Amino acid sequence: MSEPVTDTTTRPRRILVLNGPNLDILGRRDPAQYGTVTLAELEAIVHTEAAVHDLEADFRQTNREGELVEWLHEALDDFVGVVINPAAYAHTSVALHDAVEALSVPVVEVHLSNTWRREPFRHVDHVATAATAVIAGAGADGYRLAVAHVASLVADPTD
Repeated sequence: MSEPVTDTTTRPRRILVLNGPNLDILGRRDPAQYGTVTLAELEAIVHTEAAVHDLEADFRQTNREGELVEWLHEALDDFVGVVINPAAYAHTSVALHDAVEALSVPVVEVHLSNTWRREPFRHVDHVATAATAVIAGAGADGYRLAVAHVASLVADPTD
């Protein structure tokens, strides 16, 4: 009779970092509002901060609302937390609100600019009402803060 096989490897804790429309052109789009940081630079910030907290980040960007919803559904089973910059969809998407609300993991919404200091239509944020926390107006550092906050919420108390 053979001994049972025991898996001694541990799977890294993963967070999902989602970016919505027009964030693929960061650095070129309205630098006065969004800064000069590129999406690739944001990704590097996220991976660095995640590593500090022994997390692995899965960083994605799309201009399509439905794809963001499908990715959020992945967080039902595969991720310990989510950071999302829904961009303009924050102000228009009940579907993103519903997808975030369905999650049992922490979700931190992040915006590079302070949306409440901008046009009145940006003062409505459907995702914020379902998110665990919102960080807005901190520029690129908002992503680092969002990852750190998710990490604090999913920390193993035995560590």
